Amino acid sequence: MKKLLVIKIGGNIIDDDSKLSLFLSEFSSINERKILVHGGGKLATRIAEQLGIEQQLIDGRRITDAETLKIVTMVYAGYINKNIVAILQQHGCNAIGITGADGNAITAHKRIKGDIDYGFAGDIDAVNTSFIDHLLGRGTDIIIAPITHDKNGQLLNTNADTIAQEIATAMSRFYEVSLVYGFEKAGVLMDAEKDESVIHEIDPLLFTKLKADNVIFAGMIPKLDNAFSAIERGVKKVIIGKAENISELIDGKKGTTIRK
Repeated sequence: MKKLLVIKIGGNIIDDDSKLSLFLSEFSSINERKILVHGGGKLATRIAEQLGIEQQLIDGRRITDAETLKIVTMVYAGYINKNIVAILQQHGCNAIGITGADGNAITAHKRIKGDIDYGFAGDIDAVNTSFIDHLLGRGTDIIIAPITHDKNGQLLNTNADTIAQEIATAMSRFYEVSLVYGFEKAGVLMDAEKDESVIHEIDPLLFTKLKADNVIFAGMIPKLDNAFSAIERGVKKVIIGKAENISELIDGKKGTTIRK
């Protein structure tokens, strides 16, 4: 079966020009089919503050009102996405930048959770695997901004981690998929303050023990829950570590690998 890498990077890379440059240089040299899902970093928040548009987060998720949606679309799908594509072209890596609306790649619906109104935030309904496979088959790397649509003309701001996971699981029907989460730490750590305490491999039994022993800090548990969910849904392995070490993460020399 053909191999596919789905890699997600966040603000710790997006907001640091030197780290982003290093990562994209490494990314461009990887000789496999690959998809990069990127977050938005702090730029959208800074622009919103400059324009006097108040930003609100609940449980780490942005409340996306109509004005904020305009900003995140311009920043995520515009500047950040096309800047990444341009740098990859500089490295001889032919890439195309898209959102979930392009090619009907990712459809979603407005998030509804109790009494909380998340505005124009989206939860994913479907991934257009045939469209994505078509682009990959043409030798094109895909760079995806975290904007989806609802098929009724409405754009939606969607969590980049979730996009990466949903794409990875959907494409696992056609490929042997490795899902890589770029993270500010070196991997899952035995001691959150010590990068050298990386746990190199975790399976379900070890995960249960680490949680029972309170070894894994609270913020990492949802990431690992999502990782094991992806594996149960067909993803071959999930890797967590510093994105600027992407080649060594893929080779298993660094980071934490989660397996079934």
